[in-house]
Amino acid sequence: MIDHVSVGVADIERAAKFYEAAFAPLGLNRLIERPATVGFGKTYPEFWINLRAGMSPVPPESGTHICLRARSAAEIDAFHAAALGAGGTDDGAPGPRPEYHPSYYAAFVTDPDGNRIEVVTFLKDDQPA
Repeated sequence: MIDHVSVGVADIERAAKFYEAAFAPLGLNRLIERPATVGFGKTYPEFWINLRAGMSPVPPESGTHICLRARSAAEIDAFHAAALGAGGTDDGAPGPRPEYHPSYYAAFVTDPDGNRIEVVTFLKDDQPA
């Protein structure tokens, strides 16, 4: 249903470095670069960052977040660690979230501009959490 998403960022270079590091464990790469936008994806840009000069940080109470799918809990753990190492903020450590679904495993981070990013997988019986 959704082809791609975009988030605004105040500093395109800072954001591009953040997302490049955070998305690497998920197999998402920088595919398109223009002066005010960068597109990340596997085969085509599915996630865009767009320069919004003078943008204020996204307020935590906005409630908006974007959720991406991972193939495994290990990818989610690696995403979370990479995002924090690249300047992101923890918004929910990797782990099961049975209140959402019995096999839901996710992590949440906030990028340097306040955009909330979640990564989720649905654990199989033979997949360790």
